This record gives sequence, C-alpha cells and structure tokens, in this order.
Amino acid sequence: VVAIDNFNDIYDPIQKRKNVTNAKANKNYKLYEIDLRKQGEIEAVFKKEKEFDFVFHLAGVGGVRPSQENPVFYYEENVLTTINLVETMKKYNCKNLIYYSSSSVYGNSNKEVFSENDTVDTPISIYAATKRASEVLLYTYYLNYNFKIVIIRPFSVFGPRQRPDLAIYLFVDSILNNKELTIFGDGSMIRDYTYVTDVIDATIKSISYMNKKENIYEIFNVANSNPKTIMEVIKAIEEITSKVAKIRYKKQPIGDVNKTFGDNTKAEELLGWEPKTGFKEGITNFIEWYIENEK
Repeated sequence: VVAIDNFNDIYDPIQKRKNVTNAKANKNYKLYEIDLRKQGEIEAVFKKEKEFDFVFHLAGVGGVRPSQENPVFYYEENVLTTINLVETMKKYNCKNLIYYSSSSVYGNSNKEVFSENDTVDTPISIYAATKRASEVLLYTYYLNYNFKIVIIRPFSVFGPRQRPDLAIYLFVDSILNNKELTIFGDGSMIRDYTYVTDVIDATIKSISYMNKKENIYEIFNVANSNPKTIMEVIKAIEEITSKVAKIRYKKQPIGDVNKTFGDNTKAEELLGWEPKTGFKEGITNFIEWYIENEK
C-alpha cells in the first residue's frame, strides 16, 4: 500500500501523523509526502513504484463553512488534484479508481431519502460543488479512456481518529471537558451518521465488484440510513458519559444542508453491502477511543 498525503494544516498535522503511526510500522506500507496539486510529484511516485492495481482517492479538503471563505483553495485541492491524479493514472495505465465524494452533493433536496438517481446539479456550498465537479470529470475518463470507476458518497462518517473539526468530535470534547459547545441553528438539522468501518467494508466490496467488470462508472451511497437530529446526538453523548452539555446556539451558516438521509438500496443489491454498526454502538466506540487517546 502506497499512501500520499501533504499533511496540510486544515486541521492539526500532528493528529494526521498520529493517525498513520500504526500503518508506518507495516513493511507493506509506504508513505510519500507530496502535493497532488503538482502533477510532477505524482508522476515521480508512479514512476518509482512501477505498477498500481487500484487508486483510492480520498485526498482533498473537507468542510462546508471554510469552503465559502476560500473557494479557489477548495477548487485546487478537490478538483485540480483529481485531474492531476487521473491524468497520471492514464499515463501509467492504471485505470481502476475508487473516488470518495460526499453526501453534500445532494444539496437541500426535498426528497425524503436521497438516491443515486436523484439530480444533483444544485449544490449549496463550494465544497459540494467541487465534489460534484470531480464526479462529472471522472465520468469523462470512464467514457473516453476505459477507466473503471466507483464513486462512494459517504454520509457523515464518524469513528476513531476522525477529524477534530467535525460535530461528534467537538460535542464529545466539549461535554467530557465541561466546555460550552456550539449548535448552529436550533438543533433540528438531521445527519445520517455512518460508522467508519462500514465505509471501509463498502470499499472492500467495491474492489470485488470492480474486478468482475470490464468498464464501469457507478455511484453508491454509503449511509447508515438511520438519521439523527443534532439534539439526538447530544442526548446520546450525555447518556453514555453521564454528563450534561453546556449549549449555546448560533445562526445556521450558509452552505449547511438541513438534512442528509441515504438510500442504500443500490449498494445492497450490487455490492452486497449494508451497514453493520448502529449509531449508539458507534458513538460509544468513539467516546472510548477519545478517552483513551485524546482526553
């Protein structure tokens, strides 16, 4: 396994480096610290490593709110990097790609449950627009250059080692340390929280699915299909920790969607995948990890 990361400071690079500590001890793992915005650096890795079977493209920057403030940076990190990567893959004849998009591409859909067949041409944030742009871009590589592409749209992934700027991490950190936490809006926003190992399982099943196909472009929702309001998340953390949250409310910023709720039917039918970790179990696992590693 060859990993590429530039360890930027979107959040603390120290935490990012901690996250790969165990992997670095594995003799079958290599890490290159390069910038995907520079195609020459990607080509140097491909040239040195000779052959790759699959590329898993998780690189980029997340976060709806910061994207509104720095759209050019988000374009470079989320779209330009994708172009550079697939152009290098084409040159070195590696054409199996799994790309991780986002549930944010659905925007403020009025559908009760979000399906891959829904129209997703109305993103409400720069971040969502960059993820959708990469989805469309990759379709042209499937169409013109015989790439095999699976796009995974994960819904609010959480679990051990997750980004410290995401809601569940912030809520747990605040509640356990008796700090005030901020809720944007009135707490009624709904998110379909999906445990990290379920996303990994969907990825593994996607590899098997791709190996059986000659030339594919498929999009799969990967969701828990059991959405929770922000207040339900906080109450669950309070119950598990036996602590009470100190809450302040702020105006909901532009770009934040009101709801995410993923339909997993396609992944169930084509990949044989379904979520295995319930929300309460996942929250408990994360809290245990946080207490052991972060508190």
